[in-house]
Amino acid sequence: MLKKFISQKTISSIGEGSLSSGGDDSNRPAYGDQLKSSTNDYKKFMAEHSGKDVLSSDVEIKGTIKFQKELLIDGKVEGEINSDGVLTVGENADIRAEVKTKSITIYGKVQGNITVSERCELKSKCTLQGDLKAARLIIEEGATFIGKSEVSSGMSVKSASSRPEVVRREESAKPAFAARG
Repeated sequence: MLKKFISQKTISSIGEGSLSSGGDDSNRPAYGDQLKSSTNDYKKFMAEHSGKDVLSSDVEIKGTIKFQKELLIDGKVEGEINSDGVLTVGENADIRAEVKTKSITIYGKVQGNITVSERCELKSKCTLQGDLKAARLIIEEGATFIGKSEVSSGMSVKSASSRPEVVRREESAKPAFAARG
């Protein structure tokens, strides 16, 4: 069982290009404004969280992961993830696990059931295959979700409203049917 991770000061590269503070996307192909925006959001997130706990893309873990505050997983995990903290699943991540946490943001692939007490955010290029229980659910256009969802404010201790809150972000006027479930 892995209980504590060593904080990583810098991240030299993520996926295809290097992480830099400037917005240089010259080595990335143009996939459209939304995909570029999502990639830029991811780069900004990675830059802001370079001092946080990180499991990089070359890490593979089988077993149970427990953490306290914030964790970014960009590698492969098989097993269980339990926390009262904030989990981010990176673009290169391949998670095959039951996840129970306070909050999760998914950029990569997750196969397994997820239970979050506060917020779940599915980014535009992510894939989630499994059932989801959350107090708040945000699904961006282009995200793939295969499973059942239960959005219930009763899961959150801090929630003031009695009805579930579902936030939809429409980036364009085109109909999108990428989110399934």
